[in-house]
Amino acid sequence: MKAKKIIAVLLILIMTMATTVFAEKISTSTPKIKEQVITYSVGNINYKGFLACDENLKGKRPAVLVVPEWWGLTDYLKMRVRKLAELGYVAFAVDVFGNGKIADNPSEAQNLTKAFYANPQLSKSILEAALVKVKALRETDGSKILAIGYCFGGSVVLNAAKLGMDFKGVVSFHGGLRGVPADKQLLKAKILVCHGADDKFVSPGDVNAFKQQMDSIGADYKLIVYPNATHAFTNPASTENGKKFNMPIAYNEKADKDSWNDMKLFFKSILK
Repeated sequence: MKAKKIIAVLLILIMTMATTVFAEKISTSTPKIKEQVITYSVGNINYKGFLACDENLKGKRPAVLVVPEWWGLTDYLKMRVRKLAELGYVAFAVDVFGNGKIADNPSEAQNLTKAFYANPQLSKSILEAALVKVKALRETDGSKILAIGYCFGGSVVLNAAKLGMDFKGVVSFHGGLRGVPADKQLLKAKILVCHGADDKFVSPGDVNAFKQQMDSIGADYKLIVYPNATHAFTNPASTENGKKFNMPIAYNEKADKDSWNDMKLFFKSILK
């Protein structure tokens, strides 16, 4: 009888180990990224967002809205969306300008973005329309919505959070910091700002004013400054664009990697 009990215990241990190994294989399997263009509309304008998620994962998971630089929904932004999908998120690049429009030069980009800087509610309405589509996906956990943005997109996600959008957290990469005033009654999201120490577009005064506003309402935020990093430091094309258009922007590989890791840690901390 004692021998039978020992055999039974050994069988249970073997089955448990096999189940554990199987689970580990699933969790570490190579992602199978599904990509899809998803359309939405605001008023009489149609927008073409870009979705990516890992088909190997089962069940609902957090979603991340990704808002572009002033160039629009470029291949660079799609790369970021794919990377987020590989991390296990439902990632959605927001088309802010409509019909997938992309700017070819700074003058065109400025014309495309000036209305949004003048009226932050405009970009908020576009994010809300995109979010409706994302929340309707079977993969999305609607209680865990995040947002990140680059340059122009950084200021957009900060404004959207300050205007009351229901994000768990937002991350601004080298984004503008002026935006709308902080309001304790509206701001729900935790905030991470990834800022370049040598950013010529965001002054030290802007940084201080932003921190003072956040502190004044007791906001849950963190601002990280990356040494030797200029505006647009996360985009590998920034160095060439800086030379081409005579702009003080450049890629910084270390700051790019460090800020991406800081974003991952930030998301992990708020999704516990």
